Amino acid sequence: MATAAPTQELPLFYNKLEALNGPQHGNMRIRRIESAPQMGETHAVPVTVDEFALLQRHYPIVFSVGGDPVPLALMGLNEGSNVFLDASGIPHDPAIYIPAYMRRYPFLLARLAPESDELSLCFDPTSGAVGEFAEGEPLFDGDQPSEATKAVLQFCEQFETAGQRTAAFIQELKTSDLLMDGEVAIQPEGATQPFVYRGFRMVDEEKLRNLRGDELRKMNQSGMLALIYAHLFSLSQIREVFSLQVQQGKGPIAIPQPATADA
Repeated sequence: MATAAPTQELPLFYNKLEALNGPQHGNMRIRRIESAPQMGETHAVPVTVDEFALLQRHYPIVFSVGGDPVPLALMGLNEGSNVFLDASGIPHDPAIYIPAYMRRYPFLLARLAPESDELSLCFDPTSGAVGEFAEGEPLFDGDQPSEATKAVLQFCEQFETAGQRTAAFIQELKTSDLLMDGEVAIQPEGATQPFVYRGFRMVDEEKLRNLRGDELRKMNQSGMLALIYAHLFSLSQIREVFSLQVQQGKGPIAIPQPATADA
């Protein structure tokens, strides 16, 4: 989830990747991204288990469909809808927790060669955050990485480590066969039909309740049980996100029911 080679399909938000190096980028600086419309249009963002405790307060945490599920924070319920960020990708509430996947952009650690295990710090040169600007933090101090670059590298390394813990958590969910296809039906007041959301996975609470005592004890000791309940508790936020979509004019449009003839 966290790594992608420049020659492979690029991860979400990234248009291009360059490996950071002194000879090529020695005079460049990093500055704050003023606008990220691609984030403002994104309704689901990959997250790590390290973030579940913070995420559950604001976002529903679900799992993607497919052979290798990925935990996702839902920032909207419909494609292109994001109720937490404006059209420029700026949070409506400056105090809200933003997933680390978003905060690491435009950087990430990537394998420059598929056969190599070594990860290099790369960035998206189209982001507008890295360049030969008059303002911003320098990327290099002479021929050495600057303190700003070291901080970026440390953040990306922490994200990679969290990604490994997340992969282990997902593997345990699959081994225990705890994931099921999710479905949520929301019927707003005055609507004749509910809006039904599918296309995600969630933990099967019935299977969780029926696990053997030794399995539950193992999950509790490893911290996995707390993560599962953070996910399950977060699902109550789905209706809150739906309500915010409606308030912001991003809610789904009800399909008028055909008129029926009087008896």
